[in-house]
Amino acid sequence: MLLQQSLITVGLPVHNAMPYLPEAMESLLAQQYSGFEILAIVDGATDGSLEYLSSLQARPRIGRRLRILTQENQGVTATLNRMLRECRTPWLVRQDADDVSHPERTGRLLSAIEAAPDAGMFYSLANYHPRGRAVGRFRCSRGSPVQLRQIVRKGYLLSICHPTVALNVEKTLALGGYRIGLHNEDADLWWRMALQHEIHCIPEELVGFRQNAASVSARNLAGQMLASIYVQYLLISHLTGRAPCPFAAVRAHLQGFLSTGRLRAKERLREFNIRLAQRSRIRAAGALAASALASPGYLLERLRDECAPSRTGAPIMNGIAPQLFFRHQEALWQ
Repeated sequence: MLLQQSLITVGLPVHNAMPYLPEAMESLLAQQYSGFEILAIVDGATDGSLEYLSSLQARPRIGRRLRILTQENQGVTATLNRMLRECRTPWLVRQDADDVSHPERTGRLLSAIEAAPDAGMFYSLANYHPRGRAVGRFRCSRGSPVQLRQIVRKGYLLSICHPTVALNVEKTLALGGYRIGLHNEDADLWWRMALQHEIHCIPEELVGFRQNAASVSARNLAGQMLASIYVQYLLISHLTGRAPCPFAAVRAHLQGFLSTGRLRAKERLREFNIRLAQRSRIRAAGALAASALASPGYLLERLRDECAPSRTGAPIMNGIAPQLFFRHQEALWQ
């Protein structure tokens, strides 16, 4: 009965998530507020993830809260859209299978939802996991729903840690759910949500985000950065009433907007935290130095956002200067 009355489901897409999946599940089962279902969709896993989840489901106290669906490997975008369709509550809380939810997370989300039930989305801040070894926080946009919408209307993308998000299922499906499968399907949803519904930021660290060398984002960082530019192109097309071209048609041109130095700096900075988590301090120091050499400006920006996000007055957002798109409008819009 408690689960039937719940407002939230925690959705967990799972593909070869071992050895991190047990810690992720333990963090959900240890939540201070426990009146929610865990919906795990196993996307063609071959590493024992399904067997582990099935062993949990066999336990009476856990089994009634854990629903497991399986499918052949379809990728994250298709899995997330199925998760939205299969969700049996008004709100879907996201979590990845290698991240952890802090004990107060679901309770804080529920309080926020009850305070603003007409919102389209909530998200929180996130620290890099494991705490005590990895350092820093995920670089997140902050502000009121109006301020977040203003960022989008200026032609920039929101920077939000995907596993911290709670989505209003009905509103998200009405927007078309997750669209492009370019390793940046989340940023594409954020701008569409911000223009139509309120997005609320909970300014607390409620999720531990693991920088995992085997994760989809880590393995596709260059593609993810290019996809981010394409998502920004879609946003600007929408704002200016222009018909966007398919990704394949503009990919080569958008590639020219990428900064090789910033890409390398971002890769090495991510490696820095991964090495710290592995307790490999010498390699971590080398990765940090390599990041600084690749792009001193990028590293300084990250330090600014990390140390004083509320005092600098500069909003945290993603993307390149929108004017760059207009300078190349003949190539980008027919």
